[in-house]
Amino acid sequence: MQKYSVSREIGGRTLTISSGTYAKLASGSVTVQYGETIVFGAVARAKPREGIDFFPLQVDYRERFAAAGKFPGGFMKREGRPSTREVLISRLIDRPLRPLFPAGFMDEVQIQLNVLTFDKENDTDMLAGIAASAAVAISDIPFITPTAHAKVGRIDGKLILFPTVEQTEASDYEVVVAGTKNFVNMIEVGAYEVPEDEIADAIEFGHKAVIEICHMIEELQQMCGRPKVGEIKSPEPGLLDAIRARVGDKIREVKGQPGKQDRAERIRQIQEELIAEMAPPITDVNASYYSVLMQKAEAAKIRSAFAVVEEQVTREAILAGIRPDGRSFEDIRPITCAVDVLPRVHGSAVFTRGETQAMCTVVLGTTADEQLVDGLLEEYSQKFMLHYNFPSYSVGEVRPIRGPGRREIGHGALAERSLLAVLPTVQEFPYTVKVISDILESNGSSSMASSCGGCLALMDAGVPIKTMVAGISIGLVQESDTYKLLTDIIGEEDHFGDMDFKVCGTRTGVTAIQLDIKIEGLSYQIIRETLHRAREARLKILDIMSKVIDKPRPQISEWAPRLLTIKIDPEKIGKLIGPGGKNIKALQADTGCTIDIEDDGTVYISSTDASGAEKCRDIVEAMTASVQVGRIYTGKVVSIKDFGAFVEIAPETDGLCHVSELSDQYVGRVDEVVKVGDEIKVKVLLVDEQGRIKLSRKAAMAEMGEKDPERARPERQNRDTGERTSEPRSEGNKGGRGDRGKRPARRGQRPDDRE
Repeated sequence: MQKYSVSREIGGRTLTISSGTYAKLASGSVTVQYGETIVFGAVARAKPREGIDFFPLQVDYRERFAAAGKFPGGFMKREGRPSTREVLISRLIDRPLRPLFPAGFMDEVQIQLNVLTFDKENDTDMLAGIAASAAVAISDIPFITPTAHAKVGRIDGKLILFPTVEQTEASDYEVVVAGTKNFVNMIEVGAYEVPEDEIADAIEFGHKAVIEICHMIEELQQMCGRPKVGEIKSPEPGLLDAIRARVGDKIREVKGQPGKQDRAERIRQIQEELIAEMAPPITDVNASYYSVLMQKAEAAKIRSAFAVVEEQVTREAILAGIRPDGRSFEDIRPITCAVDVLPRVHGSAVFTRGETQAMCTVVLGTTADEQLVDGLLEEYSQKFMLHYNFPSYSVGEVRPIRGPGRREIGHGALAERSLLAVLPTVQEFPYTVKVISDILESNGSSSMASSCGGCLALMDAGVPIKTMVAGISIGLVQESDTYKLLTDIIGEEDHFGDMDFKVCGTRTGVTAIQLDIKIEGLSYQIIRETLHRAREARLKILDIMSKVIDKPRPQISEWAPRLLTIKIDPEKIGKLIGPGGKNIKALQADTGCTIDIEDDGTVYISSTDASGAEKCRDIVEAMTASVQVGRIYTGKVVSIKDFGAFVEIAPETDGLCHVSELSDQYVGRVDEVVKVGDEIKVKVLLVDEQGRIKLSRKAAMAEMGEKDPERARPERQNRDTGERTSEPRSEGNKGGRGDRGKRPARRGQRPDDRE
């Protein structure tokens, strides 16, 4: 067994690509190691299925929890369906690889990638992309040229190649670049309003690492690469010429006409007329079965060749200045916007651009509604999410209704990332926010419509976003050195063109980018030109959106829960919860609120009733606040003694208001002034070292400028005359018996016990 290995220092750490040790029955297999993170990749090939007219590539990336020394959470301990992260990384790998298989190659190709170890420092996504490319490169599968992935971050103005997990959190953008040694062919960006030229600089910086890694893969390919095999199917040149001569002009006439459905119907008619002419259906009932099969095969061949001719004619028309719907290269289709289109929901908007329409709704929730995400890294909660739905009716089709596919997950993640940069902090807006984008019509760039509609719906919901976000897609048709950029591409331009370059951002800068292409790659010049073209279009869209709503509503919907946040001493959490949850359950039942408590002492109080939430907040603050000397509290009398009253100024917190501090007048008996259950104002005079609290109703009344009403004093007997009087015997003997104003201790009670 011979092991082949190539190593280079990339981004300050050693990157190693190895083969020859594992999975030798696969068409190609490698391991990629960076730090102590290792990803395994294998590719296999099978013969094409009968009648297939597309390249059936499957890319499947999986993370095993064991790679990070973890068990999956929940009841099931066996990993099952792929997570959202795994789906997104699979797409990240698929997109740069797919255009580099030869046109006409229809073999089944399956690439599987598994994380073997994760050191919690070096992420796995870029290594998986490198592993996929290297496995295909050394296999017997036809492949034009190797690709590679690289990630770039920026901290304090310094570009960082392959940032660690910790550095990624601190970076003001994340740029993923994939490509060949000649071109960039895939870009993903998440940024905090970064100018276009700075993003372009980061792309070029990352591509330098891509070039170096591609050379590593080529070196490994020379060591252990297998001869390429596989059948390449191409239409017969003579057939293409014959079809073009018959229908080329007819197709050209359709291009430039408005209406997606009308153009599609006219193209379908041209195709059916062509088949009827070149491969007429057999109507003879006595015809042999073989003849019928031959006719169907010929018709299928003509349909395939017709698609090639339509693509050629469409691209030629675009390069000649005629777009399929007749617009100029810089024109944006007509845009209409509306907000508050649905009652009861917390926020809603409809964004329409040409024949693309997105209806976006917003729902606001509490911390209990957060999405828990578990994976190789530590579990965390997600407070913002955008879910994208693409029903078949949006394109006038019928297909089975199933769960969200990879495309829907990917488009939703792009729109979600575009809005993340402008969301308020949790401290500013503690709600969990969910945006749902339902695509009602689709003719190009529905993900960008979701970004625009999602932004409008957030503002309609009263989410205090920092600024508005819009998105636009730029297309490309390139032949040799001649190319045309197409602003706001439609479905035909996406299908027949070379590029779908989606850019989202604010008036200040970029928040998200996603690039898909069908050619080997783009030059730096085209990338920069596209970014600036997208900015021009984005500013126009923002102007239109701002005429409908230019800032978030000052208040959230009346139907949304009221969510208040307070911070308490973490040591008081147990007191708030109570034994067996007694206190918090009683509080929730009494106020109708939901209370969620974080380990750091953050308390979230939610209720559909604003007054109930405020009442609950006041109680929680009182329960957990430290008693402040000199502060006046509203307390409840919970116990009466001869020497005073015990007053609860907060749940499970009470103090003594001595009889001498109950009133500004003489008090004979405590129950003459207060009774159990009374609410009174008291001032904290002292908290001693043992935590005992001394209260004064008299001091509170004096501070608030109040007086007790006059009360009759108890009658006493005059020793000299025998008459009863309510007056004291002398000013200096108010307590009687010559005790200097102090009453004697009662039987069995020491004087000190009264305090």
